[in-house]
Amino acid sequence: MTSEELLQRVRKIEIKTHGLSRNIFAGEYHSQFKGRGMAFSEVREYQPGDDVRSIDWNVTARMNRPYIKVYEEERELTVMLLVDVSGSRNFGSMSQMKRDTMAEIAATLAFSTIENNDKVGVIFFSDQVEKFIPPKKGKSHVLHIIRELLSFEPEHTGTDINAALQFLTNAQKRRCTAFLISDLIGAYPRPLHKGKGVTDPVTIASRKHDLSAIQIYDRRDAELPDVGLLKVKDPETGARVWADTSVASTREAYASAWRQQQEALEAMYTKTGMNHVSIRTDEDYVKALMRLFAH
Repeated sequence: MTSEELLQRVRKIEIKTHGLSRNIFAGEYHSQFKGRGMAFSEVREYQPGDDVRSIDWNVTARMNRPYIKVYEEERELTVMLLVDVSGSRNFGSMSQMKRDTMAEIAATLAFSTIENNDKVGVIFFSDQVEKFIPPKKGKSHVLHIIRELLSFEPEHTGTDINAALQFLTNAQKRRCTAFLISDLIGAYPRPLHKGKGVTDPVTIASRKHDLSAIQIYDRRDAELPDVGLLKVKDPETGARVWADTSVASTREAYASAWRQQQEALEAMYTKTGMNHVSIRTDEDYVKALMRLFAH
């Protein structure tokens, strides 16, 4: 891709995603997650109409009358985008590849962040953290992020979500909102080892931050077409195999493996309480993001 072609793509994605973030997500951004961006300020005596869930029971017990906790919105929030740049993103059987959908969604979230005068940063990861863009404010910063989303080429092709989540936990000391943008194929996080205490990076990260998963997938990730003998390649390992897609059991085994993976992901979401959404590359990702923001 030449510099001129890159600039044209940056401009195109800027126009499309900037408008989406401004018109669709305005007003939803700050109320998206429970407790997001709220810092304790003070306590005051309960007044009729106050939310009883805000009652401070310790102070209430000491004062013998109800008091509630008062929160104020933090003046500055931070959004971190964890973007999968492994080999499997370079696949697409429909109008565009998974990497293109990931870039558009990440750009939409980034513009939504600066519209609210907040910071946004990015972690590009494969089977290791490939690049870290520290969170900053401003349009020029977001345009830099978009250029990287469109042009960045990783050194590795594998996937390790544990590495990305551990980096997030170590790099971002304050609570932030984080979006894991990946196809999540064969890469759902697993505990590092057995023993006492929490060792699962996704559990640790989801407790420390407001972590959401945005799964981007192609319809052929979930099912094989009946097209006869087909040579397929694993984009992360380079392994090539022949598959006879005319055999029903072959297609069912492929679909079954996808369902099992999705069930494992659902178990992870349930365990951690993560918000999540799955978006197919030929679907309207705007509606899917609105569902995520409405949680």
